Amino acid sequence: MVHKTEIHAQSQSLPGQEALMTPPAVFIRNDYLGSRKLQDKVALISGADSGIGRSVALHFAREGADVVALYLSEHDDARETRRLVEAEGRRCLLIDGDLGNPEFCRDAVAKTIANFGKLNVLVNNAGTQQVQKCLTAISDEQWRTTFRTNIDSMFYLTKAALPYLKEDDAIINTASINAYVGPALLLDYSATKGAIISFTRSLSNQVVGKGIRVNAVAPGPVWTPLQPATLGAYDPQLLEDFGSDTPMGRAAQPWEIGPCYVFLASLDASFISGQTLHPNGGTVVNG
Repeated sequence: MVHKTEIHAQSQSLPGQEALMTPPAVFIRNDYLGSRKLQDKVALISGADSGIGRSVALHFAREGADVVALYLSEHDDARETRRLVEAEGRRCLLIDGDLGNPEFCRDAVAKTIANFGKLNVLVNNAGTQQVQKCLTAISDEQWRTTFRTNIDSMFYLTKAALPYLKEDDAIINTASINAYVGPALLLDYSATKGAIISFTRSLSNQVVGKGIRVNAVAPGPVWTPLQPATLGAYDPQLLEDFGSDTPMGRAAQPWEIGPCYVFLASLDASFISGQTLHPNGGTVVNG
């Protein structure tokens, strides 16, 4: 039985740090046994310094993949991701920079190819959110920043990576339950996550003939640094018993999300493209 993580009111500043979270996040189960599903693959993961991205990196490494971890500026968190990946016996290249800059995205892919000689799995996971109660309170700058971080980056990075992907390779995009339920406090964030679902479906139809699969994961509430740095920064009480409104009555730990990406990246998902997995604690969204 998975026990509920007791989460209490707290706050951080963006982009958030794993070391400041109480309780700490858990990224992979000790009893998770890799079975070479991604042996000698190379995965490029954005937002891999913490949260879901770090969990994906560790699960991929345990399944035999080398990892390129993209991140903005959280150097300590990124170095910890590298340490954990290397402890699994795999290589990890760290690249920091702004994914909203198309030149950075092209450079990150070029460094991936230069260091590893190939690219098999692209995980578009980087994201941000800010809380506002009313549309009129969302500044033009906030709107642009949210779209630049969450959807523009996905376009730039995928465009740069696509020429290197081949048959049986995969693209996995991180969406959110919020694309389906539309929370009042996260209007611009939810709009980007809806765009990610549509991007996933259309791109899947574009590249399916090449044998490249494109899917998404739409998590529910997950205990990551983004929560105290956004919800908590707006009102620390928003994190009191975070996730208790799900049917399971709790938030997920990142280790519960990472295996979804393993499945979609591996040939276990060879007949799946244009789809979305919903690890959300039991909420039925029919999408």
